[in-house]
Amino acid sequence: MTRRAILIALGAAALIAARPPMRVQPNPSAVIAAEIAFNRLVREKGQWTAFRETAAKDAVMFVPEQVLAQDWLKGRADPARSVEWGPHRVYVSCDGRLAASTGGWTRPDGSVGYFTTLWRLDKKGRWEWILDHGDRLSTAREAPEFLVGKVATCRRGPGAADRAGDDKAPPPPDDSLVWTAEVAPDKSRHIVVRMWTGQDYETVIDDRVAAP
Repeated sequence: MTRRAILIALGAAALIAARPPMRVQPNPSAVIAAEIAFNRLVREKGQWTAFRETAAKDAVMFVPEQVLAQDWLKGRADPARSVEWGPHRVYVSCDGRLAASTGGWTRPDGSVGYFTTLWRLDKKGRWEWILDHGDRLSTAREAPEFLVGKVATCRRGPGAADRAGDDKAPPPPDDSLVWTAEVAPDKSRHIVVRMWTGQDYETVIDDRVAAP
């Protein structure tokens, strides 16, 4: 390779390195697809195997105390028959990297309930769940006629710079979809997901699970 070719290659590499992080298009349909694929994986490979394969390293679940999912799931045998579920509503952050889904489940014994799952897009563009929880209900939640998908706004309020069309600037740290998980000493818990509307945070999921 000639000296000129080397300089051109180095210059191109520098331009690529200086390029801002790839923007992700917020896509509720992709999260719904991840939920459906997750449920299919449960049927094909077994319930806890599928949970292990789709969970992030720092994912948490509740049994009923909060635990690291990968530690709790490690070596756990799959039940003979698995739970079935489907999402009803999905909420996605402004930057498209965090999402919350909620819907209904049915166990093999016929019991019903609801679930809420928080999803995070990894560096390879794969959705991994970071929190999963749910509770039993006496009556199943009515599924909507059409699945609902909403995206948080990127607006930061009056006076905030509109960077939506600025391809040279990296996106600001995203806090448009935020969540909290609180477990009380009696093992009851409260999961809240809030979405930024441009003026304030709207509570879109508010799950309270009584003590066992």
